[in-house]
Amino acid sequence: MKIGFKIAAALLATVRIDLRRPHPCAHERVGFISAGLSAVGDDVLILARSYRPVLDQDYLRDPSVGAMMGPEALRKALQWAMQTGAALFHVHTHGGRGLPDFSSVDLRGARRCRSKRWRRESTAARHTFIERFTQVGAPIVTWRAA
Repeated sequence: MKIGFKIAAALLATVRIDLRRPHPCAHERVGFISAGLSAVGDDVLILARSYRPVLDQDYLRDPSVGAMMGPEALRKALQWAMQTGAALFHVHTHGGRGLPDFSSVDLRGARRCRSKRWRRESTAARHTFIERFTQVGAPIVTWRAA
């Protein structure tokens, strides 16, 4: 299965600007991207639609992580996805250059969020990554997984 992700240059710029903003108690910002999905055979194309930041009051103080969302942040994001029929992507940045990767905190959090049924039925899906990321606009920029 090949997975591609496309996002408008203006939307990506909005996400990057927001994620760089300082926060009173968190070391990093968190937000959500809504998207539509299209499948052709085994391949999936993700089309980013819009972005919503986690509101300041929805972060929890937790010195063990860069940012901790409270339950209200997740509830709001899931409600947004349900109301619009969109796929939902949690986004944040660790800074740096090169191919991004998940931190140990990211992986632990993802394991906690997956349902028991999903864990039983989809071992392969846990190791599926976006292969191609495309910024649509002038210029078109594409990043590929190594």
